[in-house]
Amino acid sequence: MKPSILVVGLPLIAGGCGSTFPPDVIASSDVEQTYSVRPIQYRSPISGFVARQPVDPKPWRQQNEKLSPKNGDAS
Repeated sequence: MKPSILVVGLPLIAGGCGSTFPPDVIASSDVEQTYSVRPIQYRSPISGFVARQPVDPKPWRQQNEKLSPKNGDAS
């Protein structure tokens, strides 16, 4: 038996066995009453953009001193 028949045929057979019945698929006639949808509001994709310029690095020792706990209290 060719493997391509299994690759194509088995999902088709399995899909046929797992089908749903028409009442589950067909939408009801009162769709507007069933679901309420918020109106769509336009937001620009660049609305929160903030321009940033590159800066020179600061001395690493000074940065460490600012972030480290004072007098070794943390550990």
